[in-house]
Amino acid sequence: MILPALLLSTLLGPSAQEPPAAAPAAQSAASVDSHIDAGLAAFKKKRFRQAEIEFRQAVDADPNNAAATWYLGYTYYKMAEPKRPFHPDKQKAAELFAKAYQLDPQFRPAWSPSAGGGSRRSHKARPPAEPKPAAAKQG
Repeated sequence: MILPALLLSTLLGPSAQEPPAAAPAAQSAASVDSHIDAGLAAFKKKRFRQAEIEFRQAVDADPNNAAATWYLGYTYYKMAEPKRPFHPDKQKAAELFAKAYQLDPQFRPAWSPSAGGGSRRSHKARPPAEPKPAAAKQG
């Protein structure tokens, strides 16, 4: 029974088994968001090791996600906070902050007042900003 299924899958090739290209991207984005949400929940409870794991998984799933990168950096910073000022985790945090702002200069953490009143949704994908209409000249 298994042999005919293997033979059929070999004959049909990988394209018959692969889901559409958009599905993995959507799954990946949902996975990243769920790891960020779980990381934020752990962070708020001061469970920094669990937050680190969640944010690391989000960064691994999408290395270009500014939010995941920034939150991972801030988690390292908080874990090193009670320690010496030049703890290696603080250096890691600084590098991750710089990378996050390089990826998205407009990123603001969820608890930032500039993130829309502390909205937890600031790490979700944002639509591109619409251009401002040019002011009509009065003459």
